[in-house]
Amino acid sequence: MIYKGRAHKFGNDVNTDEIIPARYLNTTDPSELAKHCMEDIDARFSKKVSPGDIVVAGRNFGCGSSREHAPIAIKASGVSCVIAESFARIFFRNSVNIGLPILESAEAAKRIRNKDVVKVDISRGEIKNSTRKESYAFEEYPTFMRRIISSGGLMNYTKKRLNT
Repeated sequence: MIYKGRAHKFGNDVNTDEIIPARYLNTTDPSELAKHCMEDIDARFSKKVSPGDIVVAGRNFGCGSSREHAPIAIKASGVSCVIAESFARIFFRNSVNIGLPILESAEAAKRIRNKDVVKVDISRGEIKNSTRKESYAFEEYPTFMRRIISSGGLMNYTKKRLNT
């Protein structure tokens, strides 16, 4: 799996209320959630993000509540993956469960700037910053997690496994 897009940079401790404000939790429609993704941090995020773009953040991304709406909103907005120094554990698990790749790389999180063009190769554990001509490593997923993500999430992965 290879992802390529423009970086949208955020700081530390981005919580699930900032990813998708609670006032929009009356819907589970991904396209509706995408319209409001990150709007309390960057009111124009949903207008700026393009399919394939990548969110880059600091420490503890996705902290706060355990709502699945947050990774769903990110994925539905067109973001291909999230790179951060670290993630809140429940956000990490919810992201994998819906098929949103999230990668921990302190170096990438610190070095990548807003609007840099970034390419991620999941199978090689490599992040390339085309703008700065740099490469960063991240810890590769175990095989079963790569399969869940490439299947589009845990439900699709399970359905495939039951049908074989």
